[in-house]
Amino acid sequence: MTVRVRRLYANVFLLTSPQGRLMVDSGALPYAPALARLLRTFAPGALLLTHAHVDHAGGAFVAAHAGVPLLAHPLEHPALTGQVHDLPYPARRPELGPLISRLHPKVPARALRPALPGQDLLGWEVVALPGHTPGQVGVLRDGVLIAADAVVGAGDGAHLPRAAYNHDHAQALATLKRMADMDLREIWPGHGGMLRPAQVRARAERADG
Repeated sequence: MTVRVRRLYANVFLLTSPQGRLMVDSGALPYAPALARLLRTFAPGALLLTHAHVDHAGGAFVAAHAGVPLLAHPLEHPALTGQVHDLPYPARRPELGPLISRLHPKVPARALRPALPGQDLLGWEVVALPGHTPGQVGVLRDGVLIAADAVVGAGDGAHLPRAAYNHDHAQALATLKRMADMDLREIWPGHGGMLRPAQVRARAERADG
């Protein structure tokens, strides 16, 4: 098993195992040409979208056009297909979020398949990580968790996304605490570098939410 990371604003993960090649997330729209090159060179068997925010799913339409199977939790499908536009960015100008969402190419509904907790996806287990968005998921294998925006990596350790960016901040904190109790050896966030379990536990133990 290997984990490689490409930063297309958000982290894009290239996961290789005996069961095949899995790509996790598609990066932001300005990086779509780089994503297209990755799709050609890595040739994933599937692309998992951890959640529908545009910095993680902005290039998904490129994969859809290339015929790569796209998977996401059903709660994320309406935002990915453009049925809803409830993007919470930027925090100080929340009225711009729906406009930003509408300006992004969407994924045809026929291109999406469900990714459900417990499902095996090319040797990786889909794990529910709700809070940042209602249907956010990650994948787990051999103590390695691809954690999306359930946690953010920084030089001083693990952080939660700011409350304004979380659909349900209390649920996001509960998810982080659940991650801290898991038997993990590496946690790979959607932004920043790899985290160790002790760093996630330290953030989960803080009482300030």
